[in-house]
Amino acid sequence: MEQALVTKEATKLPPQNLDLATVRVLWKRDLVRFFRQRSRVLGAFVQPLLFWAIMGSGFSSSFRIQGAEGVDYKQYFFPGILLMIILFTSIFSTMSLIEDRREGFMQAVLAAPSSRVSVVLGKVLGGATLAMLQAVAVLALAPLGGFHFADVHWVLLLAHLTLTSVGLCAIGFAIAWWLNSTQGYHAVMSVLLLPAWIVSGAMFPVTNAPGWMRVVVAANPLSYAASGVRRGMGAMPRAMESGTPIVVELLVVASLAVVAVALATFVCRRSRA
Repeated sequence: MEQALVTKEATKLPPQNLDLATVRVLWKRDLVRFFRQRSRVLGAFVQPLLFWAIMGSGFSSSFRIQGAEGVDYKQYFFPGILLMIILFTSIFSTMSLIEDRREGFMQAVLAAPSSRVSVVLGKVLGGATLAMLQAVAVLALAPLGGFHFADVHWVLLLAHLTLTSVGLCAIGFAIAWWLNSTQGYHAVMSVLLLPAWIVSGAMFPVTNAPGWMRVVVAANPLSYAASGVRRGMGAMPRAMESGTPIVVELLVVASLAVVAVALATFVCRRSRA
């Protein structure tokens, strides 16, 4: 029954709307699947909060930044937790693509007279929506991290979170479409995206890092996402800012989203499901 969703939509709509139907079906399917799995919903919220509480308590006594002595580690790490939620949700939401191919659902999707771009956008927007819902839910706890809602630059913050979600989901789509096993997918993502998050400045300051690490940080798009999210939270000392202009950070994160979607579309067109 689930495999026939896109085909049914195709029979109801005129040809010019088939792509929109495919995007809508894949987007809705990811949301329904997520909320039907209660353990996944619970883990999505509890895991990052536990990570934030444990890490924040463990490093609070030794965390010091020159020029920002009033900031403890929980406050510093909170924007990094938001980025971690985006990262983990992107990984787990696109991993389902491998299961969909095994179960035959993607064969039904590809058999519908819709473009591969709509397949990519449907999965990417579904994962990005889930990532944003979880990030916004955790963002409600910002006062516990030392932030006030009145100080948050909401447009800047949501722009960075949204663009990062789209970019990471598209990267996950490209890797999941290319691989045939969840084990291989986990291995690639653990080597590729998890280290990128760690050296982005989300977990620890990189201002005093060695020269080679500064080069890695400058080349890492997640560094600009982490800095943009931290800047969007507002009320952060100037000593904690990266020095990169706001426009440059937004351009880098937006470029990540565009390039990642283009890469996912290219991989989807070149490979068979």
